Amino acid sequence: MAILIDEPRWPNHGTLWAHLVSDASLSELHGFASTLGIPTRGFDHDHYDVPAHLHAAALGLGALPVSSGELVRRLIASGLRVPARHRAPSRAAAVEDAVRRWDHLMPGHPHLGASLTGRWREPHRHYHDVRHLTQCLAALDELTGGTPTRPVALAAWYHDAVYLGRPGQDEEAAAALAEAELAPVVGEPEAREVARLVRLTTTHAPDPGDQSGALLSDADLSILAVNQGRYHVYLRDVRLEYSHVPDAEFLEGRRQVVESLLGGGTLAEAPSPGRHLFHSPQGRDLWEADARENLQAELRSLTSDPENGWLARVTLP
Repeated sequence: MAILIDEPRWPNHGTLWAHLVSDASLSELHGFASTLGIPTRGFDHDHYDVPAHLHAAALGLGALPVSSGELVRRLIASGLRVPARHRAPSRAAAVEDAVRRWDHLMPGHPHLGASLTGRWREPHRHYHDVRHLTQCLAALDELTGGTPTRPVALAAWYHDAVYLGRPGQDEEAAAALAEAELAPVVGEPEAREVARLVRLTTTHAPDPGDQSGALLSDADLSILAVNQGRYHVYLRDVRLEYSHVPDAEFLEGRRQVVESLLGGGTLAEAPSPGRHLFHSPQGRDLWEADARENLQAELRSLTSDPENGWLARVTLP
């Protein structure tokens, strides 16, 4: 295992930046970056951005100086390289995607779309922001071949339209918002169906035969199946949304969530062996194996050495 660093050549924010990677393990990379004093916001899926003034210190701690080309080659060989298409998009790119999707879904209602997009862009959001919205909408496209029904797509738009970190209360408020805003636009029956689907995201436990509920739940949880680097970005963003919660309390709560998900349960019911994370056949085929691998790796970290794991290292405001 080795930590590699290239020369600081990339200008931004008034300085030059280098790239720091591990050729074996993100855990090794996070530990080295923490010792070097790089905040976790410097992690970008498969590397840390290192300012020029810390380059010598990185070498002093044992990082190997390499060319940019060799760094990329060894990162690819390690299996940790995350191509651009598999990274979380920028918020600006996600906003553009959201506007395009809304105009296709609800032509003639730009003001409602702008209001919703504004909610998803609220400054206190880190994970549950417009990037999560567009990721859910893209996941629905994967599940349905690009043809989700309008109520399911609208439910994706509204499911975290209210987000204040209050499980259950937020979903209920979002459902009420959906009914109030959509009834004059699509009619009361469809608005009620959208609200019903939004409420399901409290538990992610649709009834057997509820295809719409299964699709929305699966799309919402599809983030669990992303590549390892993006999963670490997801975890960092979730931790930032609960920055007011002390580390020990957050880590214990997160452990309970992960154990429940791995057992097929929800926060509202006990785990049951043999149950699936994803409720639709398409969701299970696309994401079940990768999601379980990510969750199992997270659980190992949370149970074996929680104080030194990735979540405990997240730099809080």
